[in-house]
Amino acid sequence: MVVAGRVSPMLALLGALLPGASALSIARSVRAPMRGLARASPLQMAADGPVCIVTGGSRGLGRAIALKLGSEGCRVVVNYAASAEAAEKVVEEIKGLGGDGVAVQADMSSIEGISALFEATAKAFPDPVEVLVNNAGITRDTLVLRMKPNQWEDVINTNLNGVFYASQAAAKVMLKKRKGRIINIASVVGKIGNPGQANYAAAKGGVIAMTMTMAKEFASRGVTVNAVAPGFISSDMTDELPADIIEQVTKSIPVGRFGKPEEVAGLVKYLALDPSADYITGHCINVDGGIAIGTC
Repeated sequence: MVVAGRVSPMLALLGALLPGASALSIARSVRAPMRGLARASPLQMAADGPVCIVTGGSRGLGRAIALKLGSEGCRVVVNYAASAEAAEKVVEEIKGLGGDGVAVQADMSSIEGISALFEATAKAFPDPVEVLVNNAGITRDTLVLRMKPNQWEDVINTNLNGVFYASQAAAKVMLKKRKGRIINIASVVGKIGNPGQANYAAAKGGVIAMTMTMAKEFASRGVTVNAVAPGFISSDMTDELPADIIEQVTKSIPVGRFGKPEEVAGLVKYLALDPSADYITGHCINVDGGIAIGTC
């Protein structure tokens, strides 16, 4: 999908794998519905499940993760950048699944925006944050020799710096309580690279390395830090791709199909909530159907 000149990471990876096809040309074959821009207002909730923040939680993988956590009775802060309507809909679905939630707008590329997110979370819920899912991300795709400084900096600010500062803010709470789990949504692109995405690959590779470092620093105080690296995941966008493109891409995936958002969300739920995940930290786990086989 193309939004304000940006191409989604999934479509960029499609363009890289398909000879003669560009991410933009593929994106133009997908019809992207417009979203409303109603304003959300955080309200204090009464549920007693773990407090979880999901950045970029109003759509795509973030939405699936927020719903999965909500279905486990969590109190979920659904962070969004632009579409309050989409975020509020996710909150309604969470409540229908037995959890609670609140939609909070915040710019994940700035320290000020991240501080505002945690302040809103503290006002909405009386208990400290126990789970942070760093999912928010953007793309500014182009070849290295054509990449402008703002294209590099925008991606690094949101996809790498944003993860660092959000994790830092969460860790201050979690380390004090000696309890918490941080899950960073990386990408196989951060392991294997991708033409036209030097900025995105660098950010995601940095997230993976940062995950391991934070895991070592936080482990003694009961806080785990892990990353999840998705590959091709089905979405509204992929459902509308031409059949020949889907066929070509599917052939490049060892398991022979696209992944499901729920498969990524299921792993995140396990890492975030399951007691048996207490001994797992400092890892980046691929959910990619085997595209990045051979990478750690």
